[in-house]
Amino acid sequence: MIIGSCEVTFYADWVSSLKEKRMVVKSLVDKTKHKFNVSVAEVDCQDQHKTIVIGFACVTNEKRHADSMIQHILRFMEQNTEAEMITTEIDVF
Repeated sequence: MIIGSCEVTFYADWVSSLKEKRMVVKSLVDKTKHKFNVSVAEVDCQDQHKTIVIGFACVTNEKRHADSMIQHILRFMEQNTEAEMITTEIDVF
């Protein structure tokens, strides 16, 4: 069993409140869950309205497939939000 996980940090300069941030996060999390059938959640910085940290994980039987899924999900996330992707931390084990 291979587990691929990733923590992605976005910066949303235009967001002015936590309520606005929650709308952005909910949209991105829901779209990602439905398209890729992976576990996705906001994992850090919930009280900072301009910083969004989202984690996701997938389970597969090949390392190459996990790497491919993570890259596809990252591209999808980047294309489906106006927030700037700052960092990504990828683990496959």
